[in-house]
Amino acid sequence: MVGPGTLALHEPRFQGKEASFLMDCLASTYVSSVGAYVDRFESDLATLTGAKHAVAVVNGTAALHIALLLAGVQADDEVLLPTFTFVATANAIRYCQAIAHFVDSEANTLGLDAHALREHLAANTHMKHGVCINRHTGRVIRAVLPMHTFGCPVDLSALLTVATEFNLQVIEDAAESLGSYYKGQHTGTSGIFGTLSFNGNKIVTTGGGGALLTNDTELARKAKHLTTTAKVAHRWEFVHDQLGYNYRMPNINAALGCAQLEQLPVFLAQKRALHDRYKQAFASVDGIRLWSEPAHCTSNYWLQSLLLDEPDLALRDAILAAANDAGLMTRPAWTLMHELPMYAHMPRAQLPVAQSIAARLINIPSSAGLGVSG
Repeated sequence: MVGPGTLALHEPRFQGKEASFLMDCLASTYVSSVGAYVDRFESDLATLTGAKHAVAVVNGTAALHIALLLAGVQADDEVLLPTFTFVATANAIRYCQAIAHFVDSEANTLGLDAHALREHLAANTHMKHGVCINRHTGRVIRAVLPMHTFGCPVDLSALLTVATEFNLQVIEDAAESLGSYYKGQHTGTSGIFGTLSFNGNKIVTTGGGGALLTNDTELARKAKHLTTTAKVAHRWEFVHDQLGYNYRMPNINAALGCAQLEQLPVFLAQKRALHDRYKQAFASVDGIRLWSEPAHCTSNYWLQSLLLDEPDLALRDAILAAANDAGLMTRPAWTLMHELPMYAHMPRAQLPVAQSIAARLINIPSSAGLGVSG
């Protein structure tokens, strides 16, 4: 919670048609999982991202869970993911009773390092009947789950090449990267699925919500079916033909999202302006730099990140303490997943870059409104 006088790390902006759309939703009485705003929100997301289909759900973690299930991840399969990610990425794998297998990140994008991944797989796996097998555990490695960190796309070209070589499904955790592009293509549209989050701290919010993106019409149909308790359409009967989930986004949340999506171009411009202001401000500060998008990537700059030149937890924490004492909400990176007690025993590659980033990174106030001049 943000205290009085504290500048938040990231807060939403409601300056469009939010109130109008919410009142219209209330007047319709369709405030749960059926309603015109859910359909419109899905259509708007598909148009914005270039995906053929979008399926709105209750949150980004639910989207990841369904994406993994429909990608064929089974109990005791392994799924590759960066140790430098938010816990939801790993949790969704465990919801499938699968095993999280942690790999390293690259400093350039802060995301999964495809080249290090290939070296790790070449040394520690073998192919059997077209399936990637972990030599040490004997388990199938079914998929790879990159996360586009703070809005920056990973090197998707390199990752897709590795995935093809080792016959891995690619599911993009694009929770933080709405409005981000890799070589002109929106994040979340290169793999079998992409997933989005619309939590209150995201660039666009529905209060709580998420979505699956896919270019596969049959998978989209299955995703919508699974997320609506697998209920078979009928005028009055309640027939459910498989284990389903009550994951659909309520219409009232979708109404908020529709109004927010209309403002996304403005939010993106404001965040880029804020990045430019920060870059100028920190240009003359020794020992620290503002992270900026690499070539071929267009970041939404969801969170602005400072990086110390060298790993120094004592200095990092001193900066965090001083900034928060001054009313400026700043945060470190997440605790690395392999350091959390429930994941400490999971398989992992060497992780030197992720460990370095965690000891160097500080997120600073990043709300879109801070990029407004005047």
